[in-house]
Amino acid sequence: MKFARSSFLVPVFATLVVAQLSAVPIVEEIAPGSKQCTDASNKECRTAEQAAPFIASGMTRYGIYSVNEMAAVISLMAFESVDFKYKTNQVPGRPGQGTANMQMAAYNLKYAKSIDKVKGQVADINSVDGLSDDELNRIRSLVTPDEYNFASGPWFLTTQCEDSVRQELRANVDQGFAAYMGCVGVEVSAERTAYLDRAKKAFGIQ
Repeated sequence: MKFARSSFLVPVFATLVVAQLSAVPIVEEIAPGSKQCTDASNKECRTAEQAAPFIASGMTRYGIYSVNEMAAVISLMAFESVDFKYKTNQVPGRPGQGTANMQMAAYNLKYAKSIDKVKGQVADINSVDGLSDDELNRIRSLVTPDEYNFASGPWFLTTQCEDSVRQELRANVDQGFAAYMGCVGVEVSAERTAYLDRAKKAFGIQ
């Protein structure tokens, strides 16, 4: 793989000061619908300008510096959240499912337990089995503030997928993306591939 813009883009997402200035157009290219939030009643929507610094912070927090990995993670989050319009599952409205990564309740419990500032609020919960819808949604609410919402993708890749998935992504983003989607538990669809293709273009991956 040749990374025509990698020397520029890695610092973009690894350095927050630079990211706030330069990551926005990258996110907009991957998720065109994130240029603005048009529905004032949707309080979950975030624009690329709002999301980009938190995405950059998440990449840094979980040690993702490969442009291939960044492209894959952002494309997945953008697809799952409908260009960052939602952070809770809308169809069918599954209790507990959410974040930009649209994680199932069991993963959101794991994620919450990994975050120092919120893990105390789930310390006595070992499984989501049998929990009420309200409790599932409470757990989800712990990981959907912007700081955690946009770091959910990086968290999932680095903690829930085998290291071989990351190695495949670094070696070949297309083959690695298939392995990544296998880890997520979904098929590689034309819609998901379209997001990845935009991400490859945004990051200068050839």
